[in-house]
Amino acid sequence: MSMRSTIALAALMALAGLAMAQEQEGPQKDVDQTIAKPRKPNGEPEEAPIPSKLSKKAKPDVPEGAAAFKSDVDLVNVDVAVLDNKGHFLPNIPRGNFRILEDNIPQEIKSFGKGEAPMTVCLLIEFNARFQAYWSSTWYQTLQASYGFLQTLKPDDYVAVIAYDLKEDILSDFTTNKQQTAEAMRRLRIPGFSESNMFDALADTEDRMSKIEGRKAIVLIASGIDTFSKLTFDKARKAIQEGGVPIYAIGLMQALRIIMEPRMGNIQQMDFLQADNQMKTFSSETGGMVFFPRFFGEFPSIYQSIAQSLRNQYSIGYESSNKARDGKFRKIKVQLVNPATNEALRVTDEKGKPVKYQIIAKAGYSAPREVE
Repeated sequence: MSMRSTIALAALMALAGLAMAQEQEGPQKDVDQTIAKPRKPNGEPEEAPIPSKLSKKAKPDVPEGAAAFKSDVDLVNVDVAVLDNKGHFLPNIPRGNFRILEDNIPQEIKSFGKGEAPMTVCLLIEFNARFQAYWSSTWYQTLQASYGFLQTLKPDDYVAVIAYDLKEDILSDFTTNKQQTAEAMRRLRIPGFSESNMFDALADTEDRMSKIEGRKAIVLIASGIDTFSKLTFDKARKAIQEGGVPIYAIGLMQALRIIMEPRMGNIQQMDFLQADNQMKTFSSETGGMVFFPRFFGEFPSIYQSIAQSLRNQYSIGYESSNKARDGKFRKIKVQLVNPATNEALRVTDEKGKPVKYQIIAKAGYSAPREVE
């Protein structure tokens, strides 16, 4: 983003934020009071163990039942969600209807399971002085999206909170203690720097979470704009592919952009279109989803879609037929087929009408590299 467009965009956003703030009354209650602390049956506060530290120096030993580190590098695990056009999970699909291709070569499925399980989620929030000025419309939308998602979590779900601008700030490590998460969110009041280093933040978070087992995801709440990252888009994309952690992205400022579009120049419009495409790429290639809400009323359905995709999944494991330990990226494609005809599986509802569905799974993984 050029210096000229940056200054102009900042001025436009400040004017738009002031105008929208005058039109809305603001939240009816303090958003940081919406998450209650879980308690045991006897009324005492619940102290939950931490499955893994976000620190890269953390040791791999974790409490029983928490996320563990994988040791069998030959077994490839793929979490697959099959959703209809309304975002609802399609259950009861037999193992024989799934086909997995690695670099277009069919693989033999070794393990198969399905059901609902707790999530391990890192909430990655863009929070900078450029867009999230105190009490601006984007600041309000950021908190609404963040708190709204946190309210959908269940007692057994682990969540960590990271905010980023010029650099990342770990507000809360992985925990099931919702009070601890709420206290971390209270720090999102006055932003610091104006920069938005999304590439660095995403790649670093992917690396921190790559060794955590189980259903895990990064929920990214951001504009999608990157201003000063050390990593380029291509390098960040490669790091995110290697990390393999699904990214569920929620784009900010969609309605505001429509309002301000007549005042934006071509460069500013291209910056935002590029931002949207970057979030689409990161989400699709990691097996996640991307959303661009224009109204607050869209958030509940977004949270439902994320929960449907993460909680209800088919867990498939296969042993790669490619035994080379070359560290190269291998593409994965999951299909639903009719084993009798080897054609795409046709899914119908209770009335016999065809149901359009989408398969959500990671796009691939990096093969292990032989250690010299």
